[in-house]
Amino acid sequence: MIIITLTDIHAHTGAISALGKKLRSADLVLLSGDITHFGHKKEMAGMVGLIRTFNPSVFAVTGNCDYPDAEEFLTEERINLNGLTREFQGYAFYGLSGSLPCPGKTPNEYSEEEFEVFLRELAIPAGIPGIMVSHQPPYDTLNDQVSQGVHVGSKSIRKYIEERQPLVCFTGHIHEGTGVDHIGNTTVVNPGPAGRGNYVLTEISGGQIKKLEVAQPFRG
Repeated sequence: MIIITLTDIHAHTGAISALGKKLRSADLVLLSGDITHFGHKKEMAGMVGLIRTFNPSVFAVTGNCDYPDAEEFLTEERINLNGLTREFQGYAFYGLSGSLPCPGKTPNEYSEEEFEVFLRELAIPAGIPGIMVSHQPPYDTLNDQVSQGVHVGSKSIRKYIEERQPLVCFTGHIHEGTGVDHIGNTTVVNPGPAGRGNYVLTEISGGQIKKLEVAQPFRG
C-alpha cells in the first residue's frame, strides 16, 4: 500500500494541484491537520474536494487552524479519524484532531487531559497493525522541536505511543519539526508544510514500512 501524507496545507490550493501526480499514485491520502487556514465547514469541503479530484481515498484529522465545525464535513463524508478507527487494506487508521494550547489562541485546541481521555476511548481492533494520524506531535521528538530547541509536543500522546506502539504516527503542526523519528518501534513522521510542497510517501507491506520518503522541495 502506498500512502501520501500531507499536513499544514493552510488552504494553499496551488500546492495541492502541483502534487496532483503524486496524489494519483497513492492508494490512500492522509491529511494530518491544518487543511484550511482558519476555515470552517465550507472551506474544508473545498479543500478536500480538490484533493479528491486527484485521489478519492482520503482520511483526515483537523488541526488547530481548522475551526471545529470543519470536522463536520469529514464526519459526514466518513473520512474523519478524530477519536475514530477506520480499516483500509488490512490496517487500522485512527487519530486526533487539534493541538495543545498555542502562544496565540487558535480555534481548535485541547489540554493534555482532554487528549488523554480521547486516546483512552479509542477502540482499536486487535490483531491488525495500527496507523496513527495526529496533528499534535508527541513530546520529545525531532517532530515537536521548535526553532529555539524547545520541545512542545504532547506527553499524553507520547505515553500512548509508548504503550500501544502503532506502526507509524503521522503528525504535523510544528512546521520546523519536519523529518523522521522513533518512539520504540513506532516511526514518527512530520512531512512538513504541504503549503510549501512537502509530503511523505510511505510504502507499507506485510505490517512493515518498506519505503519512507520525505520530500521537501522548498526548504527556505
